[in-house]
Amino acid sequence: MTAIETQVQYSSYTMTTTEEYMTQEDSWDRDLLLDPAWEKQQRKTFTAWCNSHLRKAGTQIENIEEDFRNGLKLMLLLEVISGERLPKPDKGKMRFHKIANVNKALDFISSKGVKLVSIGAEEIVDGNVKMTLGMIWTIILRFAIQDISVEETSAKEGLLLWCQRKTAPYRNVNVQNFHISWKDGLALCALIHRHRPDLIDYSKLRKDDPIGNLNTAFEVAEKYLDIPKMLDADDIVNTPKPDEKAIMTYVSCFYHAFAGAEQAETAANRICKVLAVNQENEKLMEEYEKLASELLEWIRRTIPWLENRVAEQTMHAMQQKLEDFRDYRRVHKPPKVQEKCQLEINFNTLQTKLRLSNRPAFMPSEGKMVSDIANAWKGLEQVEKGYEEWLLTEIRRLERLDHLAEKFKQKSTLHESWTTGKEELLSQKDYESASLMEIRALMRKHEAFESDLAAHQDRVEQIAAIAQELNELDYYDAATINARCQGICDQWDNLGTLTQKRRESLERVEKLWETIDQLYLEFAKRAAPFNNWMDGAMEDLQDMFIVHSIEEIQSLITAHDQFKATLPEADKERMAIMGIHNEILKIAQTYGIKVVGENPYTVLSPQDISNKWEAVKQLVPMRDQTLQEEVARQQSNERLRRQFGAQANIIGPWIQTKMEEISHVSIDIAGSLEEQMSNLKTYEQNIINYKSNIDKLEGDHQLSQEGLIFDNKHTNYTMEHVRVGWEQLLTTIARTINEVENQILTRDAKGISQEQLNEFRASFNHFDRKRNGMMDPDDFRACLISMGYDLIHKDGEVEFARIMTLVDPNNTGVVTFQAFIDFMTRETAETDTAEQVMASFKILASDKMYITVEELRRELPPEQAEYCISRMTKYIGGDAPPGALDYISFSSALYGESDL
Repeated sequence: MTAIETQVQYSSYTMTTTEEYMTQEDSWDRDLLLDPAWEKQQRKTFTAWCNSHLRKAGTQIENIEEDFRNGLKLMLLLEVISGERLPKPDKGKMRFHKIANVNKALDFISSKGVKLVSIGAEEIVDGNVKMTLGMIWTIILRFAIQDISVEETSAKEGLLLWCQRKTAPYRNVNVQNFHISWKDGLALCALIHRHRPDLIDYSKLRKDDPIGNLNTAFEVAEKYLDIPKMLDADDIVNTPKPDEKAIMTYVSCFYHAFAGAEQAETAANRICKVLAVNQENEKLMEEYEKLASELLEWIRRTIPWLENRVAEQTMHAMQQKLEDFRDYRRVHKPPKVQEKCQLEINFNTLQTKLRLSNRPAFMPSEGKMVSDIANAWKGLEQVEKGYEEWLLTEIRRLERLDHLAEKFKQKSTLHESWTTGKEELLSQKDYESASLMEIRALMRKHEAFESDLAAHQDRVEQIAAIAQELNELDYYDAATINARCQGICDQWDNLGTLTQKRRESLERVEKLWETIDQLYLEFAKRAAPFNNWMDGAMEDLQDMFIVHSIEEIQSLITAHDQFKATLPEADKERMAIMGIHNEILKIAQTYGIKVVGENPYTVLSPQDISNKWEAVKQLVPMRDQTLQEEVARQQSNERLRRQFGAQANIIGPWIQTKMEEISHVSIDIAGSLEEQMSNLKTYEQNIINYKSNIDKLEGDHQLSQEGLIFDNKHTNYTMEHVRVGWEQLLTTIARTINEVENQILTRDAKGISQEQLNEFRASFNHFDRKRNGMMDPDDFRACLISMGYDLIHKDGEVEFARIMTLVDPNNTGVVTFQAFIDFMTRETAETDTAEQVMASFKILASDKMYITVEELRRELPPEQAEYCISRMTKYIGGDAPPGALDYISFSSALYGESDL
């Protein structure tokens, strides 16, 4: 008797394999007899099982213990079920020939890792039923049951777990073993219905009809599933405990019959999962492209508007431009700021999802990178800042122009009023027919006129200077100003010429005239300058002014006070002039001279002097009131400056403080990611609630601009500083929340525990020596070494350089916390691969190198099937039918560069 060294001994027949197929209850004393009912069931089942394989070789057995005695059909059975060739059998019919053939079969079984116990060739050749059944059971275990594995169980446990899962949804079925759980036939019917619901109407089955249920299962399995009838319904029902080995053998046939469907289902599920990831990623890519295009287009349309520096001609039109710009800042730009921030968040989320699904990084279309959008945005803000500065400069220029134009008109009107009739007066020939006294009177009168003319020289020069400044400042109606100025200058030159000619005429006849009344002459000489002084005083008292600070208006008040201090002295001069007139009247009265007509040397009368003096005195308090009103306005502006400065000095540091607090949250190892997210959401809500302070500051800023307040010594923060800081704060909190969301996404997708993430954060914080949320390469190398990376030996530099390309692809010279987390996640987690997807498609394609449209639509849900069909290329190969598709290149493309 030939036998291999034993390990475990069975009662009816004993054996073991590399797996533990049987439980302890299967072992009994070797001398006990096999239960007759069980022996009957095993004979029928094992015979049917053997024939299901032998018929593939065109033969079968009738009597299991007789037909295997010569070893020939036994060797044939092993060749069929293993697919391997056994040694050539002996052809003789002697006993030793039969023993040799059986030993070849037993040796082959042993070579497959099975250790036979007390089963020898002699017992098989002698027709020992118990040993023959034991040998067949050994073959069934090894070739039909051993490889069944569900959730890392094997053999009997794996088969039992498979049955439990498949029958779990069915009423009246509770599979706990391979004997009494199968007596009513419902478990077998449930297995068939689960995989082929078209073969059995399970709802019509009754638990009280076990014979009918069993026969239904046997007949359907034999007719439609090619599983021969291996059991007898009556034997099973009438046996208290059906034979476990027979039931296992029969049930294993169902497992193998449905194994292909199971494998295809698993493969289809894997493919659907991978395709769903790709479809979602492609949708995110398309959304990114659309949002990026729209934002860039808005920037492209907006920049030319901001670059248009064509100035308007009036203050009102320029103020409307400023109001349009304010609407842009308040209404149109804020939504775009949110879009830009959301675009960056979507980009980061997409990259995280691609990385987690083992896909390459998303490369947007040319010109639509996040950096491109950031550069375009930066250019927009630069143009925006320049546009606002230009608007304010133009408004100041137009304000100055309006002031100068009004001043020019006022002075021109005064001058033109004075010159009216002067040319006609200078052109008179009255001296030709005048008497001596009249000639002398005319001469004195002319001298007084020359004095008056010289006094008006300053005004003409001021008018010309104002006109020149208006031209230099590009006044829109400069042509009108120039024409009027030129007329004044031409007239002034003509007056000078006429004055000179008249003097020359009067001097020629001066010798003909006698002494003229010196008192009239003195009156005329003193009255003219005083009158000019009063004209100048009235002009100054009515002069418009423009100031931007309390200091400037105070300077005007001081000048006005100084002017008022000169009034007593002026009043003395007025009294002196009026005294001359009184002296004339006194002399005339004293000597009885009748004064007829006006002073021959001047057109000014004492009444003119008195009236103009009263006018000067009335203008003084009016000027006082105007200056005080301006003081009040400047004090109001100063309050606005202080109010704006007080708020800005609070808001500016608050924004900076929040920026610093947020920058530390992402590297704080206290608490879980969810707690960090909660804290960040609280920060975000606090920031949103703070928006009212920004709006109030914007309101004060607008009031300042409307009041033409362009500087503020009470703060270093401008509205532009606050706007930029506020936008950066909103962007930073949104980005930080997104980073934590991505860490949660990474942790959950990769199975990274909170403890691992805390360890990563602790390591990062320890080597973040500058406490700025970044490590330089030396600190990063030290961090990796502390975590067990071998970067010291000769290949360490190469390995570290490889790692740096992963964590710092843009060669910035620093490693951020997010890049560090992504790297450690990739190091500690696994993802699906292109090879796995190819293997799944190969299963659906029945091991072919191509797959058909019909197979895709049969095995995959409609959406996923059409997705594959639309993207797979035609298979290039001579053995493929028309329309065959290349799933290998498609699987590779799933993990290659995106088309977007």
